[in-house]
Amino acid sequence: MEGECLMDDSKDMVVEKSWDEFRNSGLLWWINMILHTFGWAIAVDMTDGKITRAYPARVRYRGFGEQNNTDGYIKVGKYLKENADELEIESRE
Repeated sequence: MEGECLMDDSKDMVVEKSWDEFRNSGLLWWINMILHTFGWAIAVDMTDGKITRAYPARVRYRGFGEQNNTDGYIKVGKYLKENADELEIESRE
């Protein structure tokens, strides 16, 4: 039936991931690009290259530099390429 939820209750609906995985996938950059529109960001504190804290923050700046944007698009493109099949399947469940 159209609009009917076809979710299998045995599958995990939420799978916790690390902030480092989120950042390395480019998704932290992507989300922050959107949040910057409203003067917000997900800020992170890092120690020895690892995220030790993440929190919502008000920011006065908007956007990122050209190299950060290039790197972000590359990371998000790679993430999509590597996960496209799974994302498509999940969208139908």
